[in-house]
Amino acid sequence: MKIAIPVEDKSLESPVCASFGRTPYYLVYDLESGQSAFYDNDAAREQGGAGIKAAQALCDLGAGAVVAVRCGENAAQVLRAAHIACYKAQDGSAGDNVAAFKDGKLAALTDIHPGFHRHG
Repeated sequence: MKIAIPVEDKSLESPVCASFGRTPYYLVYDLESGQSAFYDNDAAREQGGAGIKAAQALCDLGAGAVVAVRCGENAAQVLRAAHIACYKAQDGSAGDNVAAFKDGKLAALTDIHPGFHRHG
């Protein structure tokens, strides 16, 4: 399975970005191979609908789970429809969150907000 994490920089040492839809990058970590890849978040530059577009991009990349600080309702709906589970990021780096995910230490993400429409 692949997990996706919004990150500030293209590094496992990067902090998890608080913004799901407007993060600069996504880490996609393959739990089976141990390989990590970083993707630019093209949706971050959109006038509106960044969360929806970002969620769709993660679906297209084959993510099976998302680890995030919070998520907007529209993005969450896209992820739910694709059967992608969402987990609450812990303090620490993206790598710390990958380890916590592997160890089953992450709780379900319940911080689903209405979104920041027209604020990008």
